[in-house]
Amino acid sequence: MESFNPADNFIPVKSKLNWDEYFMLQAMMASFKSKDPSTKVGSVFVDQANHQITMGYNGFVAGIDETKLPWGKDARAPLEFQKYGYVVHSEANAILHTTKSLEGSRCYVTLFPCNECAKLIASKKVKEVIYLSDKHQEKESTKIAKRIFDLTGIHYRQLELKKELIDELHGHLLQLFSDI
Repeated sequence: MESFNPADNFIPVKSKLNWDEYFMLQAMMASFKSKDPSTKVGSVFVDQANHQITMGYNGFVAGIDETKLPWGKDARAPLEFQKYGYVVHSEANAILHTTKSLEGSRCYVTLFPCNECAKLIASKKVKEVIYLSDKHQEKESTKIAKRIFDLTGIHYRQLELKKELIDELHGHLLQLFSDI
């Protein structure tokens, strides 16, 4: 009989994801929960030890009868008849639902925060915002958000997910579903 060498079970392994990719994928998953037909946004707040504190997605006020509110965004309509009068952004939802301090945390968000969310993030003393898309960079609300972050010392940076990672994730999901 062949003898067992304990060293044979110590196999070098490494995660395919770094922390930024891991938490951005969680923010992307949170965005899937949004019912918004045009813009689905998710966010995750993480502490210094890389533990998730809270997460959120854009949607209407919790517990409200959504059938009585509009999801449209036609600017010709008064605010009362647009989603913008009622939607709570993902970052605000996450902040509202946390039971822990966000001081020194990182916020992973699929879309760069607006100025209203930037005020909340800055007030909670978040240290960094990592975002996926900045498609509204020319809007006044985004410019104001960046100014708020600059004035409060909050670092922000865009995360680019590599195509190879997306391809691997796709293959991994297909494998998971084929095992069901």
